[in-house]
Amino acid sequence: MAVSAEYRDFVIEQLEPLGAVRIRNMFGGAGVYLGDLMFGLIAGETLYFKVDDRNRADFEAEDMGPFVYEPPSGKAVAMSYYELPERLYDDADELVSWARKALDAALAARSAKPAPARRRVRQPAKRKTARSRS
Repeated sequence: MAVSAEYRDFVIEQLEPLGAVRIRNMFGGAGVYLGDLMFGLIAGETLYFKVDDRNRADFEAEDMGPFVYEPPSGKAVAMSYYELPERLYDDADELVSWARKALDAALAARSAKPAPARRRVRQPAKRKTARSRS
């Protein structure tokens, strides 16, 4: 499901207090980013925010659940992004507050990931010259 230009503009406008939010297409939906940090996703015309143990209860108290992806294998996968309650679109301050919590969850998830392994560059072996052999 493609995300309409109108919905993209609407989401960016709602999240404007956070800074330069951008939306990038991905897998038929779109990712919502602040800088290089993805803290939300859009599927169809539905906005989902990143959750962890600190903000999941907020979503569950509103009976909102996770984004569920069904890969070709057929086994559904629930992701750590929960649907935003529709009532928040009428309360810009609270919506931004929920977005900040999603940013915190995304930052925590990124810092919990191990750093990518550094590849060790092998130095070529030094050749022995005629002088060094004596």
